[in-house]
This record gives sequence, C-alpha cells and structure tokens, in this order.
Amino acid sequence: MVLLGDIFPNFSANTTEGEIDFHDWLGESWGILFSHPSDFTPVCTTELARVITLLPEFIKRNVKVIGLSCDTISSHSEWCKDIKSYAGCNDDKKFPFPIIEDKDRLLAAKLGMVDKDELDASGMPLTARAVFIIDPKKKFRLSILYPATTGRNFDEILRVLDSLQLTDKAKVATPVDWKMGDDCMVLPTVPEDSVDTIFPQGVTVVPLPSGKKYLRKTPCPNVL
Repeated sequence: MVLLGDIFPNFSANTTEGEIDFHDWLGESWGILFSHPSDFTPVCTTELARVITLLPEFIKRNVKVIGLSCDTISSHSEWCKDIKSYAGCNDDKKFPFPIIEDKDRLLAAKLGMVDKDELDASGMPLTARAVFIIDPKKKFRLSILYPATTGRNFDEILRVLDSLQLTDKAKVATPVDWKMGDDCMVLPTVPEDSVDTIFPQGVTVVPLPSGKKYLRKTPCPNVL
C-alpha cells in the first residue's frame, strides 16, 4: 500500500498517446492520475469532459492529467469522440490528455483502485473513481477514492492543488472550506517570536475558552 509522502510507484503503460513510463511522462510537473470504471459510461463521460474544460486551470498550476479506464486503446479512442462532443470540442482536435489501457485491471489492482462491490458483466470488479495527486519529486501527496456510482468534484481537486502548492512554499495550513485568497492558519510549529518576521502582513489570534493561542490567522501569502 502506498502512503502519503511515499514515492509514487512508477509503471509502464499503453495509452491513447502510446507507451509511457509514468515518471518520465510526469517530468518536472505535478500530476493527477484518475481512474474510471469503464468506457462509454455516463458518469465517466461527464468527468472526462469536465477535465477537458478545466485544462487551462491545470496547465496554470503546472499539472499534467492522465486517465485510466478498464478497456482497450481502440475502445478509448472511440469513446474520446463522445467525450469531446459532450465537452463541446471540435471533433478534429486531438484529445488533449492520455488515457491508460487497463483491461486486465493489473494497474488498478496494483494501485488499490478496485471497487470489489461493483462488477462488470463478466463478474470482474470495476475500477473505483480514484484521484491520485503526485508532486514533481514523484511523491504521493493526496488520494480521494469515490465509489463507481459517484462522480468527482473537480472544483475540489483544484482547491486541493492550490492548498498543496501554497503550503509547500509558506508556513501555513489551509482551514475548512478554504479557497485561494482566503485567510490561512499559521502552522503550530512557528514560534511566537518569529511570527512578525515570517508574516509581515499580520497575524490575528482567535480568542478561545481554553486561553490557548493556537488559532492564528494570516492573510493568504502571495507566494505562487
């Protein structure tokens, strides 16, 4: 089992853009690997179409995206036409990101993506809707696992990316329901005598019944 902070397992795979070595394909970018139960299914089609429309946001964040579905490359290629149509894209345009072939569920099983409660017509388990975020150092930074029946919220995935990239550069954490630009929390590890130096924009201590001064808010650092 891969844990957060581990180096994400490398793998070779056949995709709609040819054979790839995952770490080489990722290069110096962040990456999102997201899996799908099957081609030509309604929820998966809406999700991949949403990724197409959000590509400018991913590119702005230096993020490469790659899908995985438990069907063949020829099936993926035909399915891509439907996805582009649903996304409102010109059919002549190349599909903008690769989709991995995993008809035998080997990669899905290796990465813990299988949903044992959802089976295909042959009785094989379907792939769950996994979201894996990997940073440029190839570290595994985030996992969200949805059942096959529930579509993902890609606005949340963008929000998480913003939090990860911000907190890599500033000594802050992002509180509940945070969005880029909202106040952040000063890390508990920042000593009181360093706060003014590290956060010249100011820090507000939230008064609490315990009297402890651990809830320290600061404006969102401008570090991205």
